[in-house]
Amino acid sequence: MLQPKKTKYRRRQKGRMKGNAQRGNQLAFGSFGIKALESSWITGRQIEAARQAVTRHMKREGQLWIRIFPDKPITKKPAEVRMGKGKGAPEGFVAPVTPGRIIMECEGVPFEVARKALSLGAQKLPITTKFVVRYDYVQE
Repeated sequence: MLQPKKTKYRRRQKGRMKGNAQRGNQLAFGSFGIKALESSWITGRQIEAARQAVTRHMKREGQLWIRIFPDKPITKKPAEVRMGKGKGAPEGFVAPVTPGRIIMECEGVPFEVARKALSLGAQKLPITTKFVVRYDYVQE
């Protein structure tokens, strides 16, 4: 499961996810990718599930880049605990994703294989996504 080796602080504020992605919104490595259309927190487990679905369909051919990393600690108080008494203990890590962010990219497989593989991966994520192709890509 994806998580940072070390963080500066154990707990972090929730923050707000407004606006579109300012960085990470262009294909940088591969010819195909999936782009987020809404904002959400994506956990390391969801990223790993999507990665497995994509690599299985691509039959381990080509290359896959995951462009998001869960580095934000999320805390949770135990069930049936009264309010107050401080912030809860860290539970896991998430990657905040805003609209326009490229989540995954792939290269080295035919168009149809990439489209199907990335759609299978997108089903594992809690947000709606869009399949994108590099602007200068030409189909053989």
